[in-house]
Amino acid sequence: MATLDASKVGKRGTVVIPAKLRRRFGIKEGSMVVAEARKDGILIRRAVVMPVERYSPKRVAEFLLSNAVDAGDYAEALKEVRKLGLDPRKIPHHKPPGA
Repeated sequence: MATLDASKVGKRGTVVIPAKLRRRFGIKEGSMVVAEARKDGILIRRAVVMPVERYSPKRVAEFLLSNAVDAGDYAEALKEVRKLGLDPRKIPHHKPPGA
């Protein structure tokens, strides 16, 4: 049977998670948690946070050009790359057959 540990709600809704539970579930200072509304209360659990990768215009151009599937698609990609202010000839990429 689970043991219960009481915590007091502080200013701005802060709640202290008891140390033994933090250790058990790997929650440390700075850890991200998720508060999920449930029918019978609130579930607080560790969050999985993935870093967001930001692409440079050159990298976007590489994706556009390399992912073209035919000559028409490649022609559209060339237009988009030029709109980015880049020279498609200077972007390393793979051309589709017939382009």
